[in-house]
Amino acid sequence: MTMSRRARVALVVSLALAALAGCTSAAPPDPARSPAADGSGRDVGIEMFQWTWDSIARECTDQIGPAGYAWVLTSPPQEHVLGEQWWTSYQPVSYLVESRLGTREQFAEMVRTCHAAGVQVWTDAVLNHMTGQDAPGTGWAGSSFSHYEYPGIWTRDDFHHCGLTAGDDIADYHDADQVQTCELLNLADLDTGSTRVRERLTRYLQDLLSLGVDGFRIDAAKHMAPQDVAAILAPLPAGTGIVQEVIRGTDEPVQPEQYLANGKVYEFTFAKELEGVLAGTPGLFLDLGSATARYVPSKDAVVFVDDHDTERDGSTLAYPDQDYLAANVLMLAGAYGTPEVMSGYAFSDRDAGPPQDAKGLVLDASCASDVGPVRTWQDGDRVCQHRWPQIAAMVAWRAVVGDAAVVDTWSDGDAVAFGRGERGLVVVNAGDQALTTTLHTSLADASYCDVLASSCTATKVSDGQVTVTVPAHGAAAFDVAHLAP
Repeated sequence: MTMSRRARVALVVSLALAALAGCTSAAPPDPARSPAADGSGRDVGIEMFQWTWDSIARECTDQIGPAGYAWVLTSPPQEHVLGEQWWTSYQPVSYLVESRLGTREQFAEMVRTCHAAGVQVWTDAVLNHMTGQDAPGTGWAGSSFSHYEYPGIWTRDDFHHCGLTAGDDIADYHDADQVQTCELLNLADLDTGSTRVRERLTRYLQDLLSLGVDGFRIDAAKHMAPQDVAAILAPLPAGTGIVQEVIRGTDEPVQPEQYLANGKVYEFTFAKELEGVLAGTPGLFLDLGSATARYVPSKDAVVFVDDHDTERDGSTLAYPDQDYLAANVLMLAGAYGTPEVMSGYAFSDRDAGPPQDAKGLVLDASCASDVGPVRTWQDGDRVCQHRWPQIAAMVAWRAVVGDAAVVDTWSDGDAVAFGRGERGLVVVNAGDQALTTTLHTSLADASYCDVLASSCTATKVSDGQVTVTVPAHGAAAFDVAHLAP
């Protein structure tokens, strides 16, 4: 267990007093007043959207591992259609691990490098469909294809042809058969009810596992029957990480709960309601995750402020928004779900792909030295949210508080505050004016640094009370690992 200098001094003093009193032993220090040492707080992931394999490897070594992130999620690694748009990565033409993000060898080396830095590697797996191209073409690695013919892999008989709508595209999300057997935006929909199809998809995942991959994001899981997903995943080794993309829709027949036997799911409700909470009554954050009709249990949920889809469709907050940082602070401070931070690039055209060279290779990512919420972004700039000083600080804060319970809840108007046991306290102010207030806290009496501030100004806890000042649309966070000098 790691102890602060102040805690070590206190322990030495207590042992000395016990000896003077004639005692033969002394009680151990209270673990609730030391940082979490069980790893329960080291669970945060990053969606490294359209980062090259070489860039991820360097970032794992230089930033991600040292910052205490637990895992990264890569964009799909398989061969895809040609084109500059971001969504070409989600239109596979084969299961070769060759893409505009790097080669198979570079991918394997990235996994090894991230593991050496203590970071797991999860990858986006596109299993539901192939391309949406009507005209025949050639993929990134030279594989030929047409809409329903992929030589050596799939023939027309391997796809759903639902016959339920004009053009076989999904028209009604209140019809489960359409959702799971018709085409999503003309993407050739694989017949995942077929044993042959399932076995080929399983072999693809097994190939990625052979390269060291730790887990998978199952893209468009909602568009496959839960039992089909289960059959594809069943042969994988125990302990393979799984999180499924199942977007919750009001009164729709296909819901995230139906997929929990296969692994975790993304809880989109969290991200969507978090935006509304910060725009209205931040105190309602304390209730997010508690409504069983709208949320899966915490242990089954991966939560996020935004992902590559929602930052483009406007259904959640995104990096240009005023309360984006506050949303990330709350997500990382909260006890619901496993958090995933976004790390993408700036865009004004929602179809725009990442910066590429003349051949279409994505350029290695480079984060500016001043990344953070106060910045003007140009199209193509790497936003690097995982490096924002306040977000990285909250990842460390979360590692300190671990699984400590939410306590000392308080809200008033545009502000909310809560503690995590006796290990941490966070205050978020979504208002347009600075906030100064006095709060009850379970933190031990001492002087603490605000981990979100650029420098430490002592904030004193006395008799369980603390007075904090938080700027407009800002936050403050304190923990037992950061005592003021």
